[in-house]
Amino acid sequence: MKNLLRAGLSSVVIYLFAFSHLSAETFHPPVDSLLLSTADHTKFEELKKEFKSGPEVTEACLQCHTEAAKQVHRTKHWTWEVLMKDGKMLGKQHVVNNFCISVESNEPRCTSCHIGYGWKDRTFDFTSEKNVDCLVCHDGTGTYKKFPSGAGHPPYEDKVFGGKTPFKKVDLSYVAQHVANPDRHNCGICHFEGGGGDAVKHGDLDNSLLDPTETLDVHMASGENELNMTCTDCHKTEGHQVPGSRYEPTARDVHGFDYPLPDDYPTTCASCHGVDPHQNYKKLNDHVDKVACQTCHIPAIAKERPTKVWWDWSKAGKLDEEGRPLVKKDSTGHLVYLGKKGLFKWAKDIEPEYRWFNGEMNYVTFLTEINDSGVVAINHPDGEPRDTLSRIWPFKVHRGKQPYDPQLKRFVKPKLFGPKGSGAYWSDFDWDTSIAGGMEYAGLEYSGTYDFVETEMYWPISHMVSPKEEALSCVECHSRGGRLEKLAGFYLPGRDANGFVEILGLLVIVSSLVGVSIHGFMRFVSNKRRVQDGEV
Repeated sequence: MKNLLRAGLSSVVIYLFAFSHLSAETFHPPVDSLLLSTADHTKFEELKKEFKSGPEVTEACLQCHTEAAKQVHRTKHWTWEVLMKDGKMLGKQHVVNNFCISVESNEPRCTSCHIGYGWKDRTFDFTSEKNVDCLVCHDGTGTYKKFPSGAGHPPYEDKVFGGKTPFKKVDLSYVAQHVANPDRHNCGICHFEGGGGDAVKHGDLDNSLLDPTETLDVHMASGENELNMTCTDCHKTEGHQVPGSRYEPTARDVHGFDYPLPDDYPTTCASCHGVDPHQNYKKLNDHVDKVACQTCHIPAIAKERPTKVWWDWSKAGKLDEEGRPLVKKDSTGHLVYLGKKGLFKWAKDIEPEYRWFNGEMNYVTFLTEINDSGVVAINHPDGEPRDTLSRIWPFKVHRGKQPYDPQLKRFVKPKLFGPKGSGAYWSDFDWDTSIAGGMEYAGLEYSGTYDFVETEMYWPISHMVSPKEEALSCVECHSRGGRLEKLAGFYLPGRDANGFVEILGLLVIVSSLVGVSIHGFMRFVSNKRRVQDGEV
């Protein structure tokens, strides 16, 4: 009896607690976000000294974080290399691009976006632990920035870049004492400004995402009661390995939610939203196996800042009356011509271009023989309508003209950066000398002749997600002249005319109407007879 009474009382207590206000409250006071870390770096004596260089800071970090540099050494952020499944070595070191073309022979300028110190030429020691730059990703002050031509080093004294842009000396001790997890600012230093400036390269990544509205990006929106997500909320990092890559993208995630256990696809939409995300409009879920989430939910890119869509190197070389590279800007202040780089075109708030994509991106290298009779795709997404792994994906396509070897039918690596007299194009403005020097440095064959060929480069889009109310409507694709007008190889209702299908559909409709009419007439006659026979 006592046991029965105890059980009854326990049930009542549990019931009352479960539905009380108390049950929804925590049993500990709220924690100041600044105290979430278990270590206060301002108290570490090792970090209070005056540091003369970045590598000195790293040596201090490694006294506690003993394995950090070894982990970084295994990442593509460090090596700039990605070994593909087919055995081809890609990565920033090896691929062609139609922005600044190639890293080799231009390292001091390009490696201002490397997570290391001192990569100025091919003698760089990739095994050095002290050359890992901890601060570029973990600066919590917003004051740390590498010098543009410093081979990955920040300014250790007040300096000026390009004769006009000031860079203040970085207080290394202060930054080291105020480290934090990476946020949008840390990632954006390189990824928002790739290609030589803000918004140049990606189309869906620029400095407007530092403090975005919900309309700009529903996930990163930083207002009150908004998500304010950081890059690492999706790119969940383990051992400094950052998932999500344009070399190894996931075009179709069939796994869905990755909780409670994470899977290998943490950066996909489905890892949070599932593979059947539309609860109130379930018909839309029928699109999931053929249309990427991004296609409908990112109706525009470069929403607030123009992105570069055309770069013509063949027009470079013009100088002003004083012998300096000619500079022209448009009404918004964006460069449309620069003697060092050529002719530019920009576009703002634009529709992406759409292609079938199965996650395999085909890249041209400097050893690939190209067909120069038309536009050369430096990279192009693989996929087709009948491929079960393919979906319709949005892309920014960057186009332009760049130098190549018309005899060998290969792209060339011009030496762009360097002092006057070094053969660098940005100093001496001689394409032949620049190309010869770059190819010799890279150990690649050059016929001695060059020309320019038109190219295009594809950048998959996954950021600047709009609120669901602003997603594409049906008619924007299912219509003639709609967004998918140029995407061929499949039948799209509302866009395509198919005589057989349309006649068949018309016959079905007519047959249905005739059948309904006959059925109605027969019921009318039958009912009338029943009335006459006195059955009703």
